[in-house]
Amino acid sequence: MEANEIIHQTVRLKIMSALNTANEAMEFTRLKSLSGATDGNLGSHLNTLEGAGYVTVEKDFVGKKPRTRVTITKAGKQAFARHVAYLRDVLEGASTGDAS
Repeated sequence: MEANEIIHQTVRLKIMSALNTANEAMEFTRLKSLSGATDGNLGSHLNTLEGAGYVTVEKDFVGKKPRTRVTITKAGKQAFARHVAYLRDVLEGASTGDAS
């Protein structure tokens, strides 16, 4: 099993973790707060995740105020689950001294 290099990056891992836990669309401002990213940095990471098919990004307006909401896709959930399994394998190997 190998690391998912798209998800493995720290900010993207935080984004995917938040979305996987939420099980619903999450607003950009909430993801920004949870990830600690700047607007531009978060936007760039979301573009990467969207390009991989892991999230969908929807933009609309509430009154005159723009709103961006992000949802994890089925492919994103599967990729995240595989990456978490990879991380568990790494941690379990480290705790048992297995260098494989």
